[in-house]
Amino acid sequence: MHLPEKKSAYRKLMIGVASILPKKIRPIFLHAAGPTTIFFWAPTFKWALVIAGIGDLNRPPNTISLTQTASLMISGAIWSRYSLVITPKNYNLFSVNVFTSLTGMYNFIRGLRYEMKQDEK
Repeated sequence: MHLPEKKSAYRKLMIGVASILPKKIRPIFLHAAGPTTIFFWAPTFKWALVIAGIGDLNRPPNTISLTQTASLMISGAIWSRYSLVITPKNYNLFSVNVFTSLTGMYNFIRGLRYEMKQDEK
């Protein structure tokens, strides 16, 4: 037995918003990875990790956690790949994970260079 799909209040609101948008913008707005879905909002909020990573650029290298930055670097790379093989392709997810990986890599290198200098002393 096939049950009719129930539309959430959020989905109904987004369809209402789409109806007042110009016709050229509606397909982007109602896209499977557009602002009407979690596939848009989850990566959008993940940009906070990138902002935190950029904020860490000003931290002294002795306070950088190598394991934390390594995990951000590796998980960013893995999820970047994943975002390009899923359907629909999610370029918002791809870009946030590339930047997460890059900021993690930069901070990891800073912390590692500091640790290596400490070992030399």
